[in-house]
Amino acid sequence: MQPVRIYSTEWCPYCQRAKALLKERGVESFEDIRIDLDPTQRATMIEQTGRYTVPQIYIGQTHVGGCDELVALDRRGALAPLLAGNAA
Repeated sequence: MQPVRIYSTEWCPYCQRAKALLKERGVESFEDIRIDLDPTQRATMIEQTGRYTVPQIYIGQTHVGGCDELVALDRRGALAPLLAGNAA
């Protein structure tokens, strides 16, 4: 299983949905970078992704995007292969 990293905040419903979907797909643990607890991580997230909103999700070295992109990846059957380390 590829490592998963999520930039998130506690109160973001999209963050909660993305985390729930990943757990449904067998992701037992992930690096949860809470930008509400460590605001310096927001600058890092923006620099890496070019985006200002959370969640921002990485699976391995692949920047998936936000919750909508994660759900779309799952719906087209590409999330499981990406989590397994295969090309999406």
